[in-house]
Amino acid sequence: MADARELVAALRRAGVAGASASVLDRALYASDASLYRVVPEAVAKPRSREELLACLGVAREVGVPLTMRGAGTSIAGNAVGHGLVVDTSRLDRVLAISPEQRTAVVEPGVVHASLQAAAALHGLRFGPDPSTHSRCTIGGMVGNNACGSRALGFGRTSDNVSGLEAAFGNGSVETLGEGAAGATAARLAELGAASLGPIRTQFGHFARQGSGYALEHLLPERLAPHRLLVGSEGTLGVVLSATVSLVEEPAARAVLLIGYPTMAEAADAVPAVLASSDGFLALEGLDARIVDVVRVRGGAVPEMPRGGGWLMAELTAASADEAVARATRVAATAGGLGHRIVTDHAEQLRLWQIREDGAGLAGRSLGRPAYSGWEDAAVPPERLGAWLRQFDELLVAHGLQGVPYGHFGDGCVHARIDFTFDDGGARFRSFLTEAATAVAALGGSLSGEHGDGRARSELLPLMYDDAALALFAQVKRICDPDNLLNPGVLVDPAPLDADLRPARSVAPVRTRLQLGETLGEAAHRCTGVGKCVAPAAGGVMCPSWRATRDEKDSTRGRARVLQEALDGSLVAGLDDPAVHEALDLCLACKGCSSDCPAGVDMAAYKVEALQQQYAGWRTARRPREHRTLGWLPRWARLTPPVLANRVLDRPVLGRLVARAAGVDTRRSLPRFAATRLRDLVETRVSTRHNPGLEAAKPGSRRVWIWADTFTDRFTPEAGLAALRLLDDAGLDARVIPADACCGLTWLATGQVDGARRAIARAVERLHPYVTSGVPVIGLEPSCLATLRDDAERVVPGERTTAVAHGISTLAELLATLEGWRPRDLTGVEIVAQPHCHHSSVLGWSADEALLRQAGATVTRVDGCCGLAGSFGVTPEHHDVSVAIAETGLLPAVRAAGPGAVVLADGFSCRYQLDDLAGVRALHLAELLAGQNP
Repeated sequence: MADARELVAALRRAGVAGASASVLDRALYASDASLYRVVPEAVAKPRSREELLACLGVAREVGVPLTMRGAGTSIAGNAVGHGLVVDTSRLDRVLAISPEQRTAVVEPGVVHASLQAAAALHGLRFGPDPSTHSRCTIGGMVGNNACGSRALGFGRTSDNVSGLEAAFGNGSVETLGEGAAGATAARLAELGAASLGPIRTQFGHFARQGSGYALEHLLPERLAPHRLLVGSEGTLGVVLSATVSLVEEPAARAVLLIGYPTMAEAADAVPAVLASSDGFLALEGLDARIVDVVRVRGGAVPEMPRGGGWLMAELTAASADEAVARATRVAATAGGLGHRIVTDHAEQLRLWQIREDGAGLAGRSLGRPAYSGWEDAAVPPERLGAWLRQFDELLVAHGLQGVPYGHFGDGCVHARIDFTFDDGGARFRSFLTEAATAVAALGGSLSGEHGDGRARSELLPLMYDDAALALFAQVKRICDPDNLLNPGVLVDPAPLDADLRPARSVAPVRTRLQLGETLGEAAHRCTGVGKCVAPAAGGVMCPSWRATRDEKDSTRGRARVLQEALDGSLVAGLDDPAVHEALDLCLACKGCSSDCPAGVDMAAYKVEALQQQYAGWRTARRPREHRTLGWLPRWARLTPPVLANRVLDRPVLGRLVARAAGVDTRRSLPRFAATRLRDLVETRVSTRHNPGLEAAKPGSRRVWIWADTFTDRFTPEAGLAALRLLDDAGLDARVIPADACCGLTWLATGQVDGARRAIARAVERLHPYVTSGVPVIGLEPSCLATLRDDAERVVPGERTTAVAHGISTLAELLATLEGWRPRDLTGVEIVAQPHCHHSSVLGWSADEALLRQAGATVTRVDGCCGLAGSFGVTPEHHDVSVAIAETGLLPAVRAAGPGAVVLADGFSCRYQLDDLAGVRALHLAELLAGQNP
């Protein structure tokens, strides 16, 4: 095998510019969403069909293994491998759509959701929809024959692929499909015709028989070599393009929830439920423990019927009334504890979101981390209840717990299990072997849709006899005679307990933040489900990835590099340049803390990593902006505002100050307020003798406003507007006179000791106010989010907890005022940019409800503005900051009508809008107080 440098050189000579053997790229692609870690020699990111063919050509020329990778969400270890890993995500064009023929031709890297959006313009859709539909690629779906919840109605990927253009491992490039033939396809057909006995007796027995090669597609009466390639896990050929079938969207849908005491009893009901009506698009099983995780995290959970688990049926019809009638008939025969029919579209989407986040949520629903590995076994639906009971017995026998859910209508069960690996994987091997034996005895399949990969390929002899296994080897020799494509999977498999990522020891790095776990354990929260790499998934995470589309800039990519740094083999600890490169474009937006189903909080991990990188004698290596912008509240306290503004208003001096502070000279510098908010208002208290905290009298409607650093020293107009608004509402609004900085800027730059001092002072000064019985509100979302989310990690204690939970947003307070209504905003178009911390930590629902109550038309911008405190003003981040703004905020502002109001509570967001678009955005207090932009 060629070494990494020779391999990369050969790829570049062949025209593959995106080839790399860097430590960073090898770390990023060493894992997928499975338990396995296999470090590649190199990574290639082709951008054209020709470059993809060149990757295969070079692999064949130098004899290096080649593993194909789409979105990297494979949970069986199908997308990791030695040699060359090829990331197809840049081959993302929908090449053609034919509404008449109801087909689409796509490149392998097209994301499922992108195909759906293109097809929707014609009233069509691609039928299968895995829970990862926001980021999984069609090539990846072809690789593991993905199905998803609605396969009950629409079928699997193999049922919806009508043609493939593929390059086989033998070098042949062929078009496969109806009427198409090539030399490799012809040899496969000959093999099928000569092997009728074992194929007819062992393959194609039920819909979710996903293990091994789908040899039923080589039978003369069913001959379809392109469907054999679907589900072959990249071991036979490389997909260059796929022709897929499209279907019409159903006219109407109803979702039926049926509660049962246990998941096994829900499974028992499946055959009768399916027989009770037509029109089933999906019939899912959902464990109550998954829903409980959503509740604990503060997520919205629709009303659920009584039960320990539910069947969730989606029924379709020509009209809404008919869909409800079908659901009613099903409920009458379902035999559950209770049921509920959901017709509201938004509520249906929320239910499906919980189901789709099942993998990440299930991983957090037990007392210790839960993993994939035994993930998607399937049995004929009439045997599902029996399988779930055996599954529970196996778990108990091995001292394990698991949370089952999945596609019950198809007999396919997903599960996350709390495997332990301190024994090197012995318990893991024992459980998988016994589970495979039990499933095979029920006539089931080790895999129902995710492929066998490294987790189950070794177990195929428990399901198939020697004749069938010999046919697998013959198919492999025909298509890939040199065993270059994804070796170790399906044929000549690697041991299932080899290369287990959790079996590696993690460095016990002492953390300065109270994370409740080590940094290594926290980084390993990432299971690789990849919601962070969804091109258009809504929410906040991950702003830099949306701009760069580079794996290193995703939450998953950063977690993988931290894992490698803390597992201590490829990345040489937290000081390794790869760690800096991976974390450099993290804006600490906290989006992952709410959007990631696995609960990864990369903002906190970045703080800890920066603290470790610059601890002790290494503090002298801190970047200049850590001491300038990171200490901004201190400089704001010490700097006379009039003098500072005079300097900043002089172009030459202003540029010198910017350079000295580490600010890009393309940026303007914010001006200090001439007078602090706390000096502009009559506080009616003495900070020394009478803090104004006498017990509130009965009927008192006093409110305290916390003057954070940004509101106090840069934008006091927001505070003044809040005072006017609250006074008009009949409240006695006052500004807290104490100087109480939340420590945000120190935390953002990984200066935990400085943050600790600031937070301790803030807690000491704010605690009397929040415990006085008088409401306290904060106006700057980032500062309030720091108190709510970070303060207890830095300064744990009852007083900190009281402060963290004792300050409300303005909207949260206004929502509690009986009889108060906002001013009429009917006809007002609002483009709202919630600060990323507002969305991810505080929640923006109260603000949105208030604006809609006022009659405004609200367009909410997803994602981050791109400034993120000091991030966007430094020279090395300026261009990325602008690119992030262009992913959502700036296009929304440009698309708004001429009289639209731009709303942004965050100081950073308003600064970004002013700097990049010349737009004066309003704070919510200013808008409701009647101020114009």
